Amino acid sequence: MEKIKVAPVKPTISIKEFQKIDIRVGTIESVDNIEQAEKLVKLHVNFGDHQRQILAGIKTERVDPGEIIGRQALFVVNLEPREMMGEVSEGMLFDIGYADDIAPVLAVPERPVPNGARAG
Repeated sequence: MEKIKVAPVKPTISIKEFQKIDIRVGTIESVDNIEQAEKLVKLHVNFGDHQRQILAGIKTERVDPGEIIGRQALFVVNLEPREMMGEVSEGMLFDIGYADDIAPVLAVPERPVPNGARAG
């Protein structure tokens, strides 16, 4: 297993602050290339009662970004929509490793759960 220099723990927040973050399980239904983007791809994610378009910087992290189609993963769903490369992102893929400069992996439930299930 790869070793990393462990970053210091971020400042303490209250449980009330933490509860503001809405992390949900969604199934990645498609991964579309954004031609002019070096890193970004467009994910279409099913959250059970609705679908969202979420942009993720995973183009250079995988040989085939499409390999995650059909996988469940965790997403932050209550961020303000953000425009990037002429596309709008309606959330954020929650991954492990990017902040530590190692090859990121999806944060996934250990077994299938209903789309839209909340983490926390």
